[in-house]
Amino acid sequence: MLKNINPLLNADVLYALRAMGHGDRLVLCDTNFPAHSIAKQTTLGGLLRIDNTSTAEATRAVLSVLPLDTFIDDAAMRMEIVGNPKEVPPVQQEVQAEIDRAEGKSWPLVGVERMAFYELAKKSYCVIATGERRFYGCFMFTKGVIPPDVQY
Repeated sequence: MLKNINPLLNADVLYALRAMGHGDRLVLCDTNFPAHSIAKQTTLGGLLRIDNTSTAEATRAVLSVLPLDTFIDDAAMRMEIVGNPKEVPPVQQEVQAEIDRAEGKSWPLVGVERMAFYELAKKSYCVIATGERRFYGCFMFTKGVIPPDVQY
């Protein structure tokens, strides 16, 4: 156990989050996402897990240590509902609230069509599967930077 680290962040997840560089993307997904097959195609090459939790709780844990990229408009993305891309179900509303809380401001999720989301996921750094059982609990976050303590 570590101080000030969310206990959901196991050693493998912490390693991946620390190893990611600016602009690398991670996928946080529900139990229906083809996590294992897509994870094999990512930079990390294997599936990570934060089991027995919702994607909102996993988002809170991940964003407690991961800065979002402020240089792009789509640093936080959600999988769109097939046939109703504008609908934002409760699972996505909960994750939106966690993003806004972590960033201290409104940071809207960008919708991505389902098949396009799968293709982007294959190019991500890693996939983290959660215990989320609600449909469309799939998200992608792009790592930003932490500025130096002293500005030059």
